[in-house]
Amino acid sequence: MIRRLLRGRSGPTGGPAFTDLLGVCTAWGDGSMTLRPDTGDPADRAPVDIALADIVSGKPVPPRPSHLARVSARDAEARGLGVVPGMETAELGGWILRTDPAPIGRLLKRANSCLAMGSPGLPFADAVERLLAFYSARDRAPMAQVEQGSEVEASFLDAGWQPLGRGDASFQAAPLARLHRLLAPRQARGTGEARGTGEAQPLTLQAVGSSATAELRDEHGTRIAAGSAVLDGDWLGLHGLAVDAEHRRRGLATAVLAELVEWGAEQGARTAWLHVETDNIGALALYERLGFSEHHAARYVVPA
Repeated sequence: MIRRLLRGRSGPTGGPAFTDLLGVCTAWGDGSMTLRPDTGDPADRAPVDIALADIVSGKPVPPRPSHLARVSARDAEARGLGVVPGMETAELGGWILRTDPAPIGRLLKRANSCLAMGSPGLPFADAVERLLAFYSARDRAPMAQVEQGSEVEASFLDAGWQPLGRGDASFQAAPLARLHRLLAPRQARGTGEARGTGEAQPLTLQAVGSSATAELRDEHGTRIAAGSAVLDGDWLGLHGLAVDAEHRRRGLATAVLAELVEWGAEQGARTAWLHVETDNIGALALYERLGFSEHHAARYVVPA
């Protein structure tokens, strides 16, 4: 927080005029400092240069707590219910029983497991019995998605369940405005060549309702990179990001992400989120560079 003198202006009592600025100091030296404001519309947060001679006072202010800190793991995960269209769901207290009645290809764990976070609203043993009955009636293997290190996970393990052993995932989130700034500007998008990929086919985006898919094809029409997004309120879920093995490390994943983020921004999204498996070191590094951070970690448990 900086209080500075407004030269050439008078205050309410006729004396010097002052103003306060809250933000992040990005430079200090040669008689001035640069402050990036942390108030108002993000589009208006242009850096401000302040002469050191005009600074009346200043003090450090702790960063504002992220709004994500007020969102539970259960509520964050529930943002992904729209990832699989047509998914059948049933509430069990705070838990959500999920199954995909008509899967295309392999069964997705996220769409065929109980979101077991929070309280089921009844004794744990009774909740597990309801869970088992739900999946048995639909000819699906029972599975629960739990928050790592939670009391719910401990209860499942105490009841004889065990980790699936694959699919442990980090739920990552980032402010969409910051992500939008970091990715390629819109005018640089539209074709692989404009993005520096050397591909002849344009990067296309297809949006239907609250979902969108972006893909890039090579000169033969073969899809080499793709990803999807789903909008839930002002949360943009990114999923299914994949790049053909022969075309990796060429910026295609970033190009697809940029297209989806642009679409999300146009729809009014404020927070971007995604799942990344905890052993996917390359993807974790990419998302960290883009400003994503872990909100919580989840894993799947199954009956022993």
